[in-house]
Amino acid sequence: MQMTEKKRWVFFGLPFTFTTYLIEDEMLTITEGIFNRKENSCYMYKVTDVELKRSFGERIFGLGTVICYTGDVTHPTLSLQHIKNSKLVKTTLLEVSEAHRIKRRTVNMQNIGMDDMNIDLD
Repeated sequence: MQMTEKKRWVFFGLPFTFTTYLIEDEMLTITEGIFNRKENSCYMYKVTDVELKRSFGERIFGLGTVICYTGDVTHPTLSLQHIKNSKLVKTTLLEVSEAHRIKRRTVNMQNIGMDDMNIDLD
């Protein structure tokens, strides 16, 4: 599975930027720049949550911004800005990251607030 999206201008959704988002089976890679290139990659199993934001201008032109919350030390949040098919990208990232966490057995279970409860398990 491989999916490529480009960052676009919000105005008319034109892809005149030099940022490319590549979603592969194992990695999420963001490449920015034309002369000075910067590449940032994150393993899919490190993606813990995904959020979709759509401003009014983005909704008019069929775009959205997908924010990935990761366990990565250098970039705890990765933002895929002004992309088409943002809802499909969001669901794909959630499904693939969950599958990779299960495959690597790195699924985190959180018991938030369980210390405050007095539950007798006998």
